Amino acid sequence: MLLAAIEATNFRNLIGKIEWGPRLNIIYGDNGQGKTNWLEAIHVLARTKSFRTQRLQEAIRFGEHLAIIRGRVTSGVDLERDLQVSLQDNSKTIFVNLKREPLTRYLTQLQVFSFIAADLEVVRGVPEARRRFLDRGISSIRPAYLKTIADYAKVIKQKNRLLQLANEGEFSLERTEDLVSPWNEQLVGLATQIHREREQYVAGLNAVLERQLFDRRDIHTRYVSALEGKGDLGDYESLLRSRIKLRLPAEVAAGHALIGPHRDDWEIQLDGREIRVYGSSGQQRSALLLLDLAAISLYNSSAGDQPVFIIDDVDAELDEGRISHLLEYLENRTQTFITTSKRSHVEGFFSRANVYEIEDGQVRSSQRVTDVSAKSIFA
Repeated sequence: MLLAAIEATNFRNLIGKIEWGPRLNIIYGDNGQGKTNWLEAIHVLARTKSFRTQRLQEAIRFGEHLAIIRGRVTSGVDLERDLQVSLQDNSKTIFVNLKREPLTRYLTQLQVFSFIAADLEVVRGVPEARRRFLDRGISSIRPAYLKTIADYAKVIKQKNRLLQLANEGEFSLERTEDLVSPWNEQLVGLATQIHREREQYVAGLNAVLERQLFDRRDIHTRYVSALEGKGDLGDYESLLRSRIKLRLPAEVAAGHALIGPHRDDWEIQLDGREIRVYGSSGQQRSALLLLDLAAISLYNSSAGDQPVFIIDDVDAELDEGRISHLLEYLENRTQTFITTSKRSHVEGFFSRANVYEIEDGQVRSSQRVTDVSAKSIFA
């Protein structure tokens, strides 16, 4: 899988298109010129979400009403796909080869892993950020999991609607139990799949981490079910079903679902201590990078392919020695995009990298060491 090129129209300050190289792509320039905006465009093209804002309309250039990001993804010798994300006011439309696609299918087109400041929420923030990390990793190697997650979210939404009405006195407890029962049956089936997939994925991450693939850090993780200590997790389905029945009065009182994997967490430990609580800022960054590399390693081995890996402001996160070590490690494992304002920190890689100097949102100069096999995507 290769992102061959990208073009942005009215997205932030970006102008024009860039054709990328298959391995290392270095984006450099002064601060405020648009380096990170190009990474954000790649992120939006792949995930349909920004790592800088939850309101994508904020990325539309001031005074404009429509922003478009287009890109071409190549796979193998002849397979090419044109992706497009269009942003207009509060709406978002996604296309593959100019045909609208449902989100669960679109998200399988280009796999992007990232090491950016916002991702530090995985190691220092709320459980939701850690669950998202796991779910993205699982869906990268098992695309059908995207539908499982989407279906689970729909079931929780419907159940919460009924619980809120019951909380407001619309139904008796007996009537509420009858109404939520069909949703609970779906919830149990989907939740069991999610629990199993997450546990297996965490086991895979830990196996990679034990091989100390990049840096000497004693990182270990553990999937923590919200039902831990409530019964036999070995028979998760039965335990979940019994807890849902038992906790219905509490769910009515709360007005939302209290039982299920949307309440689970993922514990990340450094030298046996939870890094979220006890880790320094530097240790948390190192742990996040190791988790990213472990997820990439699982993708390499499971999908038999190379994903995109974006690293924003690399010199702010890593010293020069670790940058060099990292880029050497990523060789032939990812198509890598990094931004930096310190050319000197990555100059040693210029002879084997595709290099782009950004000024006012566009490429001022570029150096290509190899051409992408695909045709130019935008005539």
